[in-house]
Amino acid sequence: MSIAVPASADEVISTSNRSTNPMIVVRVDVSEQKMTVIQGGKRLYQWDVSTARTGKITPRGTFQPQFFSPHHRSSKYGGAPMPWSVFYDGDYAIHGTDAISRLGAPASAGCVRLHPDNAEVLYSMIFETGKSDTYIIVQD
Repeated sequence: MSIAVPASADEVISTSNRSTNPMIVVRVDVSEQKMTVIQGGKRLYQWDVSTARTGKITPRGTFQPQFFSPHHRSSKYGGAPMPWSVFYDGDYAIHGTDAISRLGAPASAGCVRLHPDNAEVLYSMIFETGKSDTYIIVQD
């Protein structure tokens, strides 16, 4: 099996011997506050996100999901709701937010926030496909 994780959105994702659920690449563009979801080499979604506000950090790099929590509440921020959480780097997750009006601009404490409907779609895709066949790329 060979997996090539693209360095840029223009590169083609190559896979061989894939299962019925092709690999997912979730690309978070911090400078644009956008997420692009690619599955099986096809761009399926592009959504507004919120990443870290001034003074906070959204870690950059390539990650794989670590665990899922569909009804998560923050243990650091007063039990704030974090629906459809996909944790990818320790305490950092992609999750839904109730601060929908702030999507498209930096606003989080470091997580990647999505509209709850989009977070549910992404969560379901990743859960079905599996952690080992999902890559989360966070870049400027």
